[in-house]
Amino acid sequence: MSGNGTNAGDDPLQTAVWRLRSRACWADAAALLPTDTPTYSLQRAGLMVERCLYTEAGWGEAEDALRTAEAVARTDEERGAAACERGQLAYAATLHGVRDRADEARAALGRAAALIPPGAPGRALLDFRRGLLAENLTRSPQAARAAYRRAHAAATAHADPLLLSFTWRHLAGLALREGELAEARHGFAESLRIREELGYLVGTAPALASLADTETEPEASRLREEAGRLFRLLGGVPTWLAGQLTPPAPGAATA
Repeated sequence: MSGNGTNAGDDPLQTAVWRLRSRACWADAAALLPTDTPTYSLQRAGLMVERCLYTEAGWGEAEDALRTAEAVARTDEERGAAACERGQLAYAATLHGVRDRADEARAALGRAAALIPPGAPGRALLDFRRGLLAENLTRSPQAARAAYRRAHAAATAHADPLLLSFTWRHLAGLALREGELAEARHGFAESLRIREELGYLVGTAPALASLADTETEPEASRLREEAGRLFRLLGGVPTWLAGQLTPPAPGAATA
């Protein structure tokens, strides 16, 4: 979930890739990329891995793209970036119950950490993904928070607004679980603001739904309705959002 394409400048290729990616057209975006460089191979693999996380489909295509990226990587940072994508794919498969690949995810992200030097741009994304692993697979919120904060600081330093939208969102999620409502609301609002500014449509519906969890009525229902509209517009993507769009029943306990 790097920010490739969000600051494309005058590069028409990256602008086109970003527009397709942000509208959940990952395969179409990947098809635009040349096949002859490690950079494009890594970007293609990242798109295919992201599609798996959002749609719970396309696992074979992601594996193929990832193997190509691993084969053509030449530098330690390229190998580290490929390992980071390998870890994310294994994480997504475990999270969605396709197959338990948690050990593979840990090993791949550990390998990436050994290859990507501190301070390198790719380190921010790696730290964020290590936070996801800690939060959702290891169930260690303290380790997750520390990783998210490192990623947040690095994303700020490297001007990666898309990644910042993710770190804001996940730090807010941890705050909400701990009952820190004001902190959670602020983080979710920042995440939504960035995604709307970037035009990251596929990530806007989840941001709206998360913010709704911190609001009272009628604002909560309005946010969920808007999230539902975008969710339907994109054909039910991300798949895991469907369960979050139904408000809790009156009097029901909130997890």
